[in-house]
Amino acid sequence: MTVVVATADFERYHDLVAELRDRGVRFTTVEPGEPLPEGTTAVLTGPDDDPGELPPDVAHVVAQAGKPRRAVQEALSRVRGSAGRIVVGVDPGDRPGVAVLAGDDVVAAFQVPLSDAVAVVERELEGAVDPVVRVGDGARLASARIVEGFSDVRVELVDETGTTPHLGTGARGAGDLLAAVNIARREGEPIERREVEPTAGELQRIKTAARERSAENRAITEALARRVARGDLSIEEALEEHGSG
Repeated sequence: MTVVVATADFERYHDLVAELRDRGVRFTTVEPGEPLPEGTTAVLTGPDDDPGELPPDVAHVVAQAGKPRRAVQEALSRVRGSAGRIVVGVDPGDRPGVAVLAGDDVVAAFQVPLSDAVAVVERELEGAVDPVVRVGDGARLASARIVEGFSDVRVELVDETGTTPHLGTGARGAGDLLAAVNIARREGEPIERREVEPTAGELQRIKTAARERSAENRAITEALARRVARGDLSIEEALEEHGSG
């Protein structure tokens, strides 16, 4: 597989080349409209670049300004065909691990605050054809918030038993990301909403976290803690509402 970058826009060229190098993708460059080298499988251009006459088996992807990763990901997915379907695995928790796969290849990975997880996934799915999001069934409250955050994408709930591997020396911190990769590779049950009733222990942890974040060491009510557990409020919003009540 050889990807060709053919753009006269220096900034776009630089961004695309950097992205291809980061991914270890074999590539070469030509001037827009020049003949393509033998073995070319995809061409990346800017909106104003003329790709010339392309063989029917060569994918042409137009890279939009500031989105080199999206363009490279699209090119690789089109070259791989159906095997390049975008699947996102999410290992839920306070800081979910997120892994983006195109076929068998991991093309991106993140660990973000729970409040940012859905937005990060949606950004990665922009322009993807028939993607799927697979969410682990652990960390029930976090899992429910993530599942319910999506509306226009297939979401599957995955049994995450055994998805976190043993971590050797120097691999601390990688567990959530590796679990997310394994979750992405495991089929689950389609789901639109996950009803979860918080346990007494979960509510107490929310109350304790609220007290620790309060300058006055204030506790919030159980009703507010339940709203936090459901994702209707952040702890900060619950503290503000409690203070004004």
